[in-house]
Amino acid sequence: MKSMWHEPDARQIRQRIAALRADATPRWGKFSAPQMVCHITDAARMATGELAVPSKRLPIRYFPLKQLILYVLPFPKGAPTAPELIGRVATTWGNEIDELERALDRFLTPRQRQDWPEHPAFGPLSRDAWGVLVYRHTDHHLRQFGV
Repeated sequence: MKSMWHEPDARQIRQRIAALRADATPRWGKFSAPQMVCHITDAARMATGELAVPSKRLPIRYFPLKQLILYVLPFPKGAPTAPELIGRVATTWGNEIDELERALDRFLTPRQRQDWPEHPAFGPLSRDAWGVLVYRHTDHHLRQFGV
């Protein structure tokens, strides 16, 4: 299972981010490339606890749905997301890419952290689950733009 905690996987994600272009056309969905970068930046900020997102009591918080979605099933295209992760407006492309890189750096820094924030949809997640989720979510959106 790919994870942001595995150096080759994290490096591959960063290479794909570097290949992304502001004018890239999405293969699906409503995001522009700058909106998507803001979205995955804010998702990384949520994963570190920097961005508070209220919890929702959904069935996917519990076994077996949680494990199926996190580890097995492909992420659905066009799935609903928290408003806190879609409302920010991009400044400049270079600044947004830099902020995404910094957000990923902050996520990857506390490798031994024990107090991971609760995910709004999936509930409590372990360090390992956060690494998989951040990888899979970022990968999903990079594939959305063909990188």
